[in-house]
Amino acid sequence: MSRLNAPYAITPHLLLRAYSIGLFPMAESAEDDQLYWVDPERRAIFPFDGFAVSRSLAKTVRSDRFEVAVDLDFDAVIDACAAPAFRRERTWINAEIRRLYRELFDLGFAHTVECRQEGRLVGGLYGVALGSAFFGESMFHLERDASKVALVHLVARLRVGGFELLDTQFITPHLASLGAIEISRDGYHCALERALTAKADFYVWPKSERVTGTKALAALKIQ
Repeated sequence: MSRLNAPYAITPHLLLRAYSIGLFPMAESAEDDQLYWVDPERRAIFPFDGFAVSRSLAKTVRSDRFEVAVDLDFDAVIDACAAPAFRRERTWINAEIRRLYRELFDLGFAHTVECRQEGRLVGGLYGVALGSAFFGESMFHLERDASKVALVHLVARLRVGGFELLDTQFITPHLASLGAIEISRDGYHCALERALTAKADFYVWPKSERVTGTKALAALKIQ
């Protein structure tokens, strides 16, 4: 994995430029005030035609157990992603990451998918949209399957909106079980270059529209 220190202050526009050439920032820990650029030798992506939804997950999505929305409370989502959790006692989301992605959200480039239960935020994710590429950053859940439901809704929205690339950075067994694969750095850069030249619409389903699980599954051609 290539790693480059970021000695100068990073602006939102510099961050977007970094994404456009295949880099993304990380910190050693939440307490560290420094960032570094990462360019993995192997990159994890979700092929849109290979996204795997089990019968049990499809049933949960279809039940609308969680009310799913987008871009309602960015700060709450990134706070939850940064919080210690089961199997994740440390986080790389520091104050600088929070500042940068909040500014990207204000500029319309960062987005959330949020799952609520009786009005309480119980799962979600955030990432960055650029051209027809979406760069997934982090996800969380406080209730079982809430992050998976958010991911299903994200993939459905991106597919309908004309996105061509869903980057998830690093592979994990959890992501692999949902269809994520690894590709080479060169392969990723080629896919990224193509995706950046095409247009896509994150709000193909308006922010004010409540998208049901049935609608999301239909977009993925899942019965």
